[in-house]
Amino acid sequence: MQRHFDNELDHLNGEIIRMGSLVEEAIHKSVEALKNRDEFLAQEVIEADMAVDELELAISEECLDLVARHQPVAADLRFIDAVLKIATDLERMADLAVDIAERAVELAGQPLLKPLIDIPKLAVLAKQMTKGSIEAFVRRDAGLARRIYLMDDGADALRTAVQQELINGYIMKDCMTAPRYIPLLLVARFLERICDHATNICEDVIYMVKAEVVKHCRASRP
Repeated sequence: MQRHFDNELDHLNGEIIRMGSLVEEAIHKSVEALKNRDEFLAQEVIEADMAVDELELAISEECLDLVARHQPVAADLRFIDAVLKIATDLERMADLAVDIAERAVELAGQPLLKPLIDIPKLAVLAKQMTKGSIEAFVRRDAGLARRIYLMDDGADALRTAVQQELINGYIMKDCMTAPRYIPLLLVARFLERICDHATNICEDVIYMVKAEVVKHCRASRP
């Protein structure tokens, strides 16, 4: 009975890895679509989102079924709880990748009014935090989760830099450019939110591994 339960937990672990891979790909493609004004690549991201949605629902149902049948406790219960929450965060990250892809479609065919500087940096950070948070989960590495967690301040700073540059440097000087810059403001916000969700995953990993609650303690940081 225990061996069967362990196999089911291993299956959940694999499903999170698969979901994480899909989300990483969606984020990468959405950013590439934006950079290259590639409407076809953006549409790939939008159309692929259904697979992530379906996987999130399947994982949730599997988690609830395991709890009902096995009534796990301690580390096993924390693992299932983490899987439920991480699947939700990953699904929302995929939705944000779709949001970025939609902005890429909106801007397709239009030349850049300025070189993208801080948005690509923020995109790199979002991809690093996504990959690192999933790796921390797979390795049960609370130390890595803490390091990724601390990267979120950099994401906040980059988003603020994008806002200040676009609003103060361009939109306020020429309001006619607003329709071209507002999508970029939104992209910066979407990327920063992806980093927030990666931070949530790190919090769940720390609790799963150490039974240590760090949610709502970001002022002190772990």
